[in-house]
Amino acid sequence: MSESTSAPMRCGFVAIIGAPNAGKSTLVNALVGAKVAIVTHKVQTTRTRVTGIGMHDNTQLVFIDTPGIFAPKRRLDRAMVNAAWKGSEDAETTLLLIDAKKGLNEEARHIVDGLKGAGRRAILAINKIDTVRREKLLALASEMHETGVFDEIFMISALTGDGVADLKAHLAALAPEGPFMYPEDQIADVTLRLLAAEITREKIYLRLHDELPYATTVETEKWEERKDGSVRIEQVIHVERDSQKGIVIGKQGAMLKLLGQMAREDMEESFERRVHLFLHVRVTERWADDRTVYQDMGLDYVD
Repeated sequence: MSESTSAPMRCGFVAIIGAPNAGKSTLVNALVGAKVAIVTHKVQTTRTRVTGIGMHDNTQLVFIDTPGIFAPKRRLDRAMVNAAWKGSEDAETTLLLIDAKKGLNEEARHIVDGLKGAGRRAILAINKIDTVRREKLLALASEMHETGVFDEIFMISALTGDGVADLKAHLAALAPEGPFMYPEDQIADVTLRLLAAEITREKIYLRLHDELPYATTVETEKWEERKDGSVRIEQVIHVERDSQKGIVIGKQGAMLKLLGQMAREDMEESFERRVHLFLHVRVTERWADDRTVYQDMGLDYVD
């Protein structure tokens, strides 16, 4: 009998927290070994707690990719920050990811102070180490160690995978003994409807990040299973103004067609089936104040 089959099963929950754009979604995807979280160069793209599931020998690791923690201004902001801290509370292990270039800036210090105030210990991963000189990395690691919050400090690049295997092995060693929470071949627990909406939202950010602010969300209105094994998906892209609607649709519908093609190809790869995708754009002036939108995104409506 091999060591992996004779060793006890373990299952651990790991919340990955950090400031917006620290690379949390990229790290979750690297730890899982598949794309489960939306990744763009726009900050605050993770609005919901996407759970990725990764295996390491006889250990199942459930990663909670939380929204970036920042100073909230709007109701949606408050709901996102609330979800991030709740994700940390729900997990046995908290992993703080910081950007090596930004270091212990105001946002990172705010999170460290929050952990301190809650009496929580964490593991630190310094990300994007390929962008900073070694002396600066060592000085940053020393500065973070002096906060007294971190049990271990790892140097990684979520993008290249440098250091990720060592980090994953350490997280697996911390996981408590117990049965797996999910089937071994499952990589995420977000619903397919929500994942489909996230995929389309990612394409909007990738193509229109300069023209379009955050005032957009995507809702999967219809999901119809077809007899031939394919799926018919109808989605609504909510914007706040007519001018934004025009940007999303584009000249003679060209942009909407391109977004649909990009999203459909990604969905077909993710769902491993044919997808018939239909996109509609709707002006919903106050969608960010609609309780049902928050429920669809898995967020608490925060007054």
